[in-house]
Amino acid sequence: MTNSKLPSKWIKVTIGEILKSQSDGKLIHQGWSPRCHTKSAPEGEWGVLKTTAIQDGYYLEYANKHLPYDKKPKPRIEVKNGDLLMTNAGPRLRCGVTTLVKKTRSKLMLSGKMYRMRFNESYIYPKYIEACFQSNAVKKEIDSRKTGISESGLNLTQKRFLSVPLILCPHNEQIRIANKLDSLLGKLEATQKRLDKIPTLLKRFRQSVLAAAVSGELTAEWRELNNSIKWEEKTLLDVVLNKPRNGKSPRGVDYETPYKNLTLSAITLGYFVENKFKYINLDSISDDSYLWINNGDILIQRANSLEYVGVSAIYKGESKKYVYPDLIMKCTPNDLILGDYLHYSLLSKKTRKYFRDNATGTAGNMPKINQKTVSSTPINLPTISEQKQIVKKVESLFKLADKVEQQYQVAKQRTDKLTQSILAKAFRGELVPQDPNDEPASELLKRIKELKI
Repeated sequence: MTNSKLPSKWIKVTIGEILKSQSDGKLIHQGWSPRCHTKSAPEGEWGVLKTTAIQDGYYLEYANKHLPYDKKPKPRIEVKNGDLLMTNAGPRLRCGVTTLVKKTRSKLMLSGKMYRMRFNESYIYPKYIEACFQSNAVKKEIDSRKTGISESGLNLTQKRFLSVPLILCPHNEQIRIANKLDSLLGKLEATQKRLDKIPTLLKRFRQSVLAAAVSGELTAEWRELNNSIKWEEKTLLDVVLNKPRNGKSPRGVDYETPYKNLTLSAITLGYFVENKFKYINLDSISDDSYLWINNGDILIQRANSLEYVGVSAIYKGESKKYVYPDLIMKCTPNDLILGDYLHYSLLSKKTRKYFRDNATGTAGNMPKINQKTVSSTPINLPTISEQKQIVKKVESLFKLADKVEQQYQVAKQRTDKLTQSILAKAFRGELVPQDPNDEPASELLKRIKELKI
């Protein structure tokens, strides 16, 4: 927390000092995680909230799982209006997320990966506390208290959470600050919602460009002017030097070796990302080994979530810098096709659907596509001259999309900074004027402590 001087009637407290004792005398309730149906609970029936119900500053009641009829519900942990919820486990960015429940349907229970807190509203205005938790200062305090050996699996114990420091002001001022924040942040939120539509629009634009590219629509005028011949229907096997082949995935080591084995994250975005690898310790790999990745090779994810299975990237870099793992297939374009055109074909919506439709193990977490499926991928093949025109047009249109995306990122960062600037101003006592008639926060704290005795 900041060490700047606070207004005279403000004090520093911990979250544990201002929580209200719940029905059983506990300050914090943790939920329950029974095995549930995957679908949401129908209205009027019991469900257990998923951690995704808790977002930074808003609550999603539909993010729940239906409690089976043979399991008895626990009304004690039913979520109510006015509850402050927080995730207590998960990846770093999802552990310690808080929201105030302003409105919820009945019969939804906390899960084991979330905490529920309540406040005596005569002394603490819950919306003010929610705003505290949205500030970077408090988020940093929470983040520093997380424990765990992996970034993907952190925890926040009740004891550590109860020590999180907050700034408390007089009750009436809490209300004034929260109302002012509602007004200012509401306008920013409306702007943010408009901005948040841009990535989806850009994704649709890029997909429409790819669809037009591999269907011939993008170069229809060029073909007419050049009397180009008709396109051929091929498969991927027709346009590569050798059959697509899996790599190898020996266990990674924590020391440097001559062999950098790519991770899936190197190509998950649909383009190649440098330095996403693990060092592996293998016997010497010959210069002509198929495991080496060379400039111009196409890399295809043969296993991932259903959304990403089959995603490809073209490698344009130093040959024999990387080797590739078992969950990636590699192929090299032959003289019939440009690498960039093949890459665009593989990224097109039609081909992505083909991979999803032919993946096995879709009921699990890691759907897979095999060599036969990849080899049989339909490819619409124009002449090399037309492929060059297509690649040129796609690159030009994608550059426009990239420019818009950069402008979006700048605007989003400005909005985020402005949000935090407003919150910081609020908790320095600069957002609304102090009222000399307000009861000091120290008196509020005294009353809260007396209620706990």
